[in-house]
Amino acid sequence: MGLMNTKEMNSSFNKKQHPHRRYNPLLDEWILVSPQRTNRPWQGQTEKVTEEKLPAHDPNCYLCSGNIRVNGDKNPDYKGVFVFENDFGSLMKDDVEFSEAQSDFFSLKPERGINRVICFSENHSLTLPEMEVDDIKKVIDVWQEQYKDLGSEDYINHVQIFENKGSVMGCSNPHPHGQIWAQSSIPSTVLRTQENLKKYFEKNGSSLLEDYAKKELEAGERIILENEDFVALVPFWAIWPYETMIISKRKAENILQFSDSEKLSLAEIIKNLTTKYDNLFEISFPYSAGIHQSPTDGKPHPEWHFHVHFYPPLLRNAEVKKFMVGYEMLAEPQRDITPEQSAEILKNLSTIHYKSK
Repeated sequence: MGLMNTKEMNSSFNKKQHPHRRYNPLLDEWILVSPQRTNRPWQGQTEKVTEEKLPAHDPNCYLCSGNIRVNGDKNPDYKGVFVFENDFGSLMKDDVEFSEAQSDFFSLKPERGINRVICFSENHSLTLPEMEVDDIKKVIDVWQEQYKDLGSEDYINHVQIFENKGSVMGCSNPHPHGQIWAQSSIPSTVLRTQENLKKYFEKNGSSLLEDYAKKELEAGERIILENEDFVALVPFWAIWPYETMIISKRKAENILQFSDSEKLSLAEIIKNLTTKYDNLFEISFPYSAGIHQSPTDGKPHPEWHFHVHFYPPLLRNAEVKKFMVGYEMLAEPQRDITPEQSAEILKNLSTIHYKSK
């Protein structure tokens, strides 16, 4: 057997230089961090970036006010936020009879639900970072109304509010909009999160994310933004290069528990965070973002704590995307740039949008 290199034997661990794994208590899983790989050359796929100037109203856009949608319905001449049921929803309201036998290998069950689209503004050219805080607050008001309305349906047990921004995230229309999928089951990732939040709450008598946010504020190295009611940070266990999370400082189980002033604070931190994203590579920064909050199953959920996930795919610049392939698909998630490095980069970016300079 060959002798081990003395330097390899005696080097002290440094999280900025050495491979290591980090634990995600929300999903009870680990992620591999490989900071030594950040300098490797890239010869893989790049994404073509097109920054075309969009009109305030596009006559061919099925989300713009006054336009005809694909199914023939006409949008009203709306101003501000507009909600309608998705013309091509992934779920259906029908309550179907079901009698198929189940087995260990072939189990299925019908899934009922409602899909809605939320247009954030009548202005086709805007995105959240370019909207005024008061207008983002109106979007949050509608999120609140929709969560309450959909959750009141006796068969709806979970309401997922989310936004896909950018064509690289599969968004087929640049008009500022998000979606809501409300369904009869609690989805798998949400259920895993709930189980881990509950486990922590039963053991400690406190909210996992409230305690976590306090520890992050003390540490300071992954904090990007903070206001009176919310904190935006790169999670210690983040998978995506510039993944972030917004956490309410006060333990609120869901969006219905926020006051007007808290909704204004949430609007402000969303605007500032998404502005930093756009400023990172001076493009309209793509991401998938969504709210995690208590289910609408009528049961008490003291373990839940409102938070918003942002999952952006870009890695080194506007043209290089992070892929989840190979090891990530077969073993566990992996990242190169450390959460601390990406937090420092995002923290130092301006909250003044680059288009305004």
